[in-house]
Amino acid sequence: MKALIVANWKMNPATWRTAKRLFEATKEAADYAKSVTVVVAPPALYVRELRSLSRGKRITFALQNVHYGSTGAYTGEISCAQAKDAGILYAIIGHAERREMGETDDDTRKKVAAALAADITPILCVGETTRSANGEYFNTVKEQLRTGLADVAPAKLGRVIITYEPLWTIGADKAMSPRDMHEMAIFIRKTVVEMRGENGMSTKILYGGSVDESNAGEMLRRGDVHGLLVGRASEDGDKFMALMNAIHNA
Repeated sequence: MKALIVANWKMNPATWRTAKRLFEATKEAADYAKSVTVVVAPPALYVRELRSLSRGKRITFALQNVHYGSTGAYTGEISCAQAKDAGILYAIIGHAERREMGETDDDTRKKVAAALAADITPILCVGETTRSANGEYFNTVKEQLRTGLADVAPAKLGRVIITYEPLWTIGADKAMSPRDMHEMAIFIRKTVVEMRGENGMSTKILYGGSVDESNAGEMLRRGDVHGLLVGRASEDGDKFMALMNAIHNA
């Protein structure tokens, strides 16, 4: 199975000219690492023009956020129908930075359902803000999963991708260990199985949080994940190439 690498550019870069250069570098990296499927999540303003530069099926696109409404008075929001019309195949939902800005578990529930209804694959992010020794973060992740997946029918469960992305690892100098991620992957699957039965065992899980060329290969080998949500390392063409090279040679 190909590893899924989601390149989340966040609110970068500042200009279309720079975005075009970064995308060309991203395409080159994707062409090099043929064992990897690359999804680019640029600022929404750039999506249509970047899609026009994309040839073949090596790269697909995601939005960094969507709204659950189909139309209406939601100033500044983008609907799943609009995303689908722009050729978007994935949507990041419940990113830790969005949650920090006030996005709730119930918001993620409605967004996941809306994405599936529009035939867009939701990438549901879960993870704790801080981690303590008493293991209470497991309850946080369980509740995020239970609410976020509440409206997903068992038959559609395989279309949802879960990303474990604890806020305390984002932008940090060091990612969490593959061993700890393996433990969390087991917990996530167990929780989904409790909710939706044995179909939950095939849940696709990504890891996100300070991913770069120094840890990507080891996380894919030992972290029990299907891929990675990459932030900072995807915003620089050279760093992204180094990351893809590390994955290719892992």
